[in-house]
Amino acid sequence: MGSSVGDGAKLQPSREGGRLCVRCGERKAALKRPKTLEQICRECFYVVFEDEIHQTIANNSLFKAGERVAIGASGGKDSTVLAYVLSELNRRYNYGLDLFLLSVDEGITGYRDDSLETVKRNEIQYGLPLKIVSYKDLYGWTMDDIVKAIGLKNNCTFCGVFRRQALDRGAALLKADKIVTGHNADDIAETVLLNILRGDIARLSRCTFITTGEDGPIPRCKPFKYTYEKDIVIYPFYEIYRIYSPNAYRGFAREFIKDLERMRPRAILDIIKSGENFRISTTTRMPEQGTCECCGYISSQTLCKACVLLDGLNRGLPKLGIGRTKVGAGSGDGMQHAKHSERNRSSLQGKHGNLDF
Repeated sequence: MGSSVGDGAKLQPSREGGRLCVRCGERKAALKRPKTLEQICRECFYVVFEDEIHQTIANNSLFKAGERVAIGASGGKDSTVLAYVLSELNRRYNYGLDLFLLSVDEGITGYRDDSLETVKRNEIQYGLPLKIVSYKDLYGWTMDDIVKAIGLKNNCTFCGVFRRQALDRGAALLKADKIVTGHNADDIAETVLLNILRGDIARLSRCTFITTGEDGPIPRCKPFKYTYEKDIVIYPFYEIYRIYSPNAYRGFAREFIKDLERMRPRAILDIIKSGENFRISTTTRMPEQGTCECCGYISSQTLCKACVLLDGLNRGLPKLGIGRTKVGAGSGDGMQHAKHSERNRSSLQGKHGNLDF
């Protein structure tokens, strides 16, 4: 195996005048790998890409033989590549996992319905059973309905909170032992920066963990923790887009990460490493993990965020759980939601279904 270009290795010209792959030294280099700047052939890229993910899984003991693992499948590039690679590695290295595809239908016309078709094709191509859970069935609302009620500005809060809980509920239906998601190195580096900018010490202390939620209903793993987004894009030559919240706060962190990567490709891994090395003072008071009085889901408050948001939607106060409520018309209702917990509990339990967390 040849050394990387970043180490100063000189690439020898091939007979045709191009450069040879620094890995095999036989085939013509087809691309410069974004993560290492190595000029390698396509065949070696696939081998290195899959081997790095296998090493991440093995070194961190992400799975045990016989576990039922739900793959969070959105139909985008990350989850599609994750489903394919994990199913291949499961066969190649005999992990002994029982794999499933798990999708959440948020109810976004012209977006989610199309991506779900991709997931259904993946079900056939990869031979993996598929389970789809929807916001409409779980909460009585689609994202289209929520956007009509709340507008474009704050809809990310609803989508993120509801999707996270929907994945857990879908995994519970599948009796899954773990959930795997396609969060990649870029995503984790962005999250580290966001938590620093927001001063969110609690999330900063755990956002670089490769496995999270071990104290919750179902642990979540990130096999792509050290995998660059550009490598994932190259692997299947895929592209993805988003339609809601184009100006989400995370987008600014993403652009900053891309600027850093252009100047120094290792910046992404360096940020992750910095996040891993953060130490929280022992005197810092951290939120205590409990369960929601309404649905039983993990929560550090009396009611989980999903129940608070859903309560606001059902009562015609969609901004109830977002930021600070302004004093004025309707604010009295919003400030009194704790006093009506019994009423809220009866209305929300039906909306959330009967799953016991």
